[in-house]
Amino acid sequence: MINDMENTLEFHEPKFEDASKLAKIYALRDNSTCDSTVLDTFIWKNFYKTKIHIEENAALILMEDKEGFFAAMPYCSEEKLGEYFEKLKQYFNDVLKTPLRILLADEEALNALNLFDSSNFTITEESDLKDYLYNAENLRTLAGKKFQKKRNLVNKFKKEYEGRWEYKTLCCSDAYFLEEFMKKWVKQRLSEGVDSEETLLIEKDGVINILMNCDKITFRVGGIFIDDALEAFTIGSYNTREKMVVVSIEKGNSEIPGIYQVINQQFLLNSYEDAEVVNREDDMGLEGLRHAKESYNPIGFARKYKVLQK
Repeated sequence: MINDMENTLEFHEPKFEDASKLAKIYALRDNSTCDSTVLDTFIWKNFYKTKIHIEENAALILMEDKEGFFAAMPYCSEEKLGEYFEKLKQYFNDVLKTPLRILLADEEALNALNLFDSSNFTITEESDLKDYLYNAENLRTLAGKKFQKKRNLVNKFKKEYEGRWEYKTLCCSDAYFLEEFMKKWVKQRLSEGVDSEETLLIEKDGVINILMNCDKITFRVGGIFIDDALEAFTIGSYNTREKMVVVSIEKGNSEIPGIYQVINQQFLLNSYEDAEVVNREDDMGLEGLRHAKESYNPIGFARKYKVLQK
C-alpha cells in the first residue's frame, strides 16, 4: 500500500469478476501488443504472481520474476498515462524500495510519455518478444503465390481427412476435451525436453481456469476434431479499438500435417469474420517458432521494450 497524500494504491490478485472492467480499461488507448487484451493476464497470472490495482478508468499491473518486481505499462487513457506512470514509479521507489522496472512496454505508450528521449530511464527493445501482426483477410483466404504452400497443406489435409474432420466453436461445456488435450500436450512436450515442467503445467492450469470462468471473461475457442477426437485448438480475444484478434493459445497434434494451417484459417473464418489484423504474439527467440511465424508473411510488428529507471 502507498499513501501519496491523496491517493492510495492497493494491489490484489486478479479475480475473474475483474475481467469485464479490465477489458474496458485496456481499450482506453492505442496498443497493438498482445497485452492489449486481458486474456494473457489471466492465463499467466500464477506464473508471474500477478497483482492488480484497479480504479474506475485505470489499472496497474504488478508482477514478479527471478529479478524481482516489475510492472506493465499503466492501462488508462493516453491523457492519464503520465499521471499513472508517476504513481507507479512512486510505488516502486517508496514502497518496494527499488527503481521502476517495466517489461513489455508498448511503443505507443513510450512515445506518448516521450521516454525514448528521457535521461531518467534506459529503454531497451526486447527484440525476441515483438508480436507478429498479420492481415486478417490474408490468413482467411490464403490467396496469392506467397501463401501457396499454406494452401497446399490445407487442401492436402482436407482431402486426406474428408468426411472425418470438423471445426467446432467450443464453450465451457467442452472443457473436458481441452483438458484431456492439454494433458497429452504437456506429456509430449516434456518428453521432447522443449519446455520446463513448471511452465507447461501453469499454462495448462491457466487454460483450464479461463474455460471454467468463461461466463466472466470474453474470448473464443475453436477446435479441429478428427474422428470425434480433438486434435487442435485455438483461443483468442478481440481488441475492438485496433480491430485486432489476439491469438493467445494455439495447440495442435504435430504428427498431423496441415493441422496448424487449418486451425489458423478456420478460427478466423468462424470466430472473427470482421477482424482486420491478427496478433499471433512473439516467437520467444526460438528459431523454429520464428520461421513458422515469418512463413505467414507478417505485415508488421508490435515492438516491446524494457523500461529501467536510472
